[in-house]
Order: sequence, then C-alpha cells, then structure tokens
Amino acid sequence: MDTRKLRRTMLLCAVLLLGSEILIGMLAHGWVRNSLGDILVVILLWTLCRTVSPAKPRYGMLLPAAILLFAFGVEFLQLWGFCDRLHITNRLLRIIIGTGFSVSDLICYTAGILPCLAAELLLRKRSASIIP
Repeated sequence: MDTRKLRRTMLLCAVLLLGSEILIGMLAHGWVRNSLGDILVVILLWTLCRTVSPAKPRYGMLLPAAILLFAFGVEFLQLWGFCDRLHITNRLLRIIIGTGFSVSDLICYTAGILPCLAAELLLRKRSASIIP
C-alpha cells in the first residue's frame, strides 16, 4: 500500500472513530461508555498518528507502544488528581483528560492497542513482500 493511500485510509478510520467516540460520549452508558470508549480511544490515537506520519515498517512497532505509554500516563495523572490540582474547570477538558483512575481503563487501553499491533505486523509483512 503506498503512503498516500495508507494516509487516506487512516484518516477515514480516524474520522469514523472520532464520530463513534463522540456518539459514545453523548449517548452511551454502562459498558459501552466505560470500556468500549477506552478501547477505541487508543485506536483513534494510533490512526491519527499513522495519518500524520506513516512509520517505516522497521519502526512501526514503536508507535503502539508509545500510544499505550501515553494512555497509561494520562490515566496515572488522573490518579494524581491532575484536573483538580491544575484547577481545570472546563467540562469538555475534564471529560477528555478524565478525572477518575481505574485499573479497568488500563486493561481497556491494552486491549485496544492489540488491533493496532496486529495492523502494524500486517503492514510490515506487506511492505516486506513489496520491497526486495
């Protein structure tokens, strides 16, 4: 798959995932909002990163790891009380950053990064078969 086509595909996926996340945030409750939203957010971040900079297959596996570390970092900031300590009162920012730590969120982020890892492996295999 050439770079432009990959970027367009990733952008389309990112837009669809963002729309899904917005709908989940506005309409969903229970497991869908609490877990599926967390699973999809790391996939959304991965597709956005791949849209901006499709990684070379050799370094592609670093991107999912970096996104997972970022998601964990944000979750641990919630444990620290980031929004309250910085006096963030904007409702949208508080929703985006989050205000409550949960181990189940860490599990959901990990589950969400697995399809990204699989996609990276597939992209690596495809580029290896194209490049002699």
